Amino acid sequence: MNVVVEHAEADDGDRDVYEGLVRVRANDDVRTFVRLHGGSLYVWAVDHRSWRSTITLLETSIVCPRGAVERFVRIGVDDFDLYLDPGGHGWPRELELELKWRRQLVRAYWNNLAYVM
Repeated sequence: MNVVVEHAEADDGDRDVYEGLVRVRANDDVRTFVRLHGGSLYVWAVDHRSWRSTITLLETSIVCPRGAVERFVRIGVDDFDLYLDPGGHGWPRELELELKWRRQLVRAYWNNLAYVM
């Protein structure tokens, strides 16, 4: 079963921070893993630069990155807390979460991509 949050709202009272619609897809494996590890998942965009180009990848953690709590906006997902920092890239239409059991890692896909356009 997938959790789909179609009208997620920012939890900080500032409607200007979060505009639009984010569809969050998280299967039972993700939901169980996050609940068993504290109930929070952080997703953020990280720019990786080289002399030729920049690619923006998504990072996830069940622990807030040190000194970064103010960057994240809480997205209302039914049974765990999802915190998103789009890193100045706007908001995705869809954020899909998938658990990689072997590495005990949640992967995030931004509009069906492993990187941000």
